[in-house]
Amino acid sequence: MTDNAAVAAVPQKGFLGWIERVGNRLPDPVVLFLWLVGILIIISVIASAVGWSALHPTETDPETGRQKVIAATSLLSPENIARLWVDMPTTFTHFHPLGYVLVVMLGAGVAERTGLFGTAMRASVRGASPTLLTPMVAFVAMMGNLAADAAYVVLIPLAAVIYHAAGRHPVAGIAASFAGVSGGFSANLLPGQLDALLFGITQAAVETVFGPWQPNIAGNWYFIAAMLFIFLPVIWYVTDRIIEPRLGTYVPAGTAGTGDVGERDRALTDAERKGLRHAGLAILFVIGLWAFFTLGPGTPLIDEAGPPEARLSPFYRSLVAAFFLLFLLAGWAYGRATGVISNHRDLVKMMSESMGDMAYYLVLAFAAAHFVAMFAWSNLGLILAVHGADGLRAANMPAPVLLAAIVLLTAALNLFIGSASAKWALLAPVLVPMLMLLGISAEMTTAAYRVGDGATNIITPLMVYFPLILIFCQRWQPDFGLGSLAATMLPYSIGLLVSGIVLLMGWVALDLPLGPGASVYIPLPTTS
Repeated sequence: MTDNAAVAAVPQKGFLGWIERVGNRLPDPVVLFLWLVGILIIISVIASAVGWSALHPTETDPETGRQKVIAATSLLSPENIARLWVDMPTTFTHFHPLGYVLVVMLGAGVAERTGLFGTAMRASVRGASPTLLTPMVAFVAMMGNLAADAAYVVLIPLAAVIYHAAGRHPVAGIAASFAGVSGGFSANLLPGQLDALLFGITQAAVETVFGPWQPNIAGNWYFIAAMLFIFLPVIWYVTDRIIEPRLGTYVPAGTAGTGDVGERDRALTDAERKGLRHAGLAILFVIGLWAFFTLGPGTPLIDEAGPPEARLSPFYRSLVAAFFLLFLLAGWAYGRATGVISNHRDLVKMMSESMGDMAYYLVLAFAAAHFVAMFAWSNLGLILAVHGADGLRAANMPAPVLLAAIVLLTAALNLFIGSASAKWALLAPVLVPMLMLLGISAEMTTAAYRVGDGATNIITPLMVYFPLILIFCQRWQPDFGLGSLAATMLPYSIGLLVSGIVLLMGWVALDLPLGPGASVYIPLPTTS
């Protein structure tokens, strides 16, 4: 580990070296949010002193009948100071992403700790033919986003072993799987933990301006599924036509690629096969249960008395619980079959440990919650949204071009701030209300953010798994350095970014639904 760390620490020249040096100077995202709170306080005081304001887009003053004036409010006013200290517990606990992520992780943590995610990925890619090896690995890698960290630590080194066994360059396998897991971070056939996290932040951003808004965890379902099928041929082409020819013929060096990596390529045991069967039955049970709740007697997950466009609202809002139960029961069924779980105490212990893994997220959520809340108290979000919307309206930019610009902004910011939740908590309070005032839905803005968030993950050394991927490569090619990895992943990054923008612009131009009950455009919303 010492030698590998030394390689990763060698100063790099050029553009990538500049990104690394600048990014390393940034504080931890938690401290970054605290700095931003301080800056926000200063801006709010100045904005209030100079009388910065905007005309409310939808409300009128009851006395004059004219448009209501929104004025900037100082965060050092007595009311806001009291609100900060008195409401601190509720500001934190009412932060919407907190509940969504913790609930889903209670189940996903069990599925990960029993080994279900790792075994399922091994079973998916073993035995693939050399010709179809790359699309198979890329597909499983993008689906592996549901498994979070397990996809990085299991699938990526496993892909190297499989490529080597097929007579292909193992680093090409690492590149293809890394591009799928991290570059295609949002692409998936199913909504998952990331959807719960991002839409929780989207909800908080909407409510800072427009009042109560119910998020739909499936609001990007169709779009992220389309991303998977668009990204698949991109990763396939880049791997087989650009990266592998560039790497050349693989020549083994010493014992590279042996040890624990080889262990991950072992055949499935009878217990693991039994566990996968039992997990599959558990998944079918949860699907059947939700179908019964939706279509069965009483239809508890359908609002029969509501308007047609809102009838499925209870179903959408129940999907967080559905994924929690799906991961929990599938993980429990797999663990019982393989002997990892022997009694209920083992299950409870795994759930407790999964909450332990969320400790850093809780600290980050505390800082982000207060930044988002104080941004709303200052009225700066609504004022920025109104003036920003007026400026964009005056520029007369077509919606596809505007959203493509947001993708590029996100991709650039991602080079310096790796956390998807941290970036979205920074951008959402301004972007979401601003675009809603232009008639673009919160779901569409979230989808645009997701395109930009993944594409540059794979080229920045600031991405938390970047050093780990470098170590995986050095097991097979000891002279493989940080610049080698960045240069290898750059064609993927460009391909995913370009194809994602083309998909986004086409989607907006055709006005396709983003998910069940989620459209590109919305009527001008009213504010609270």
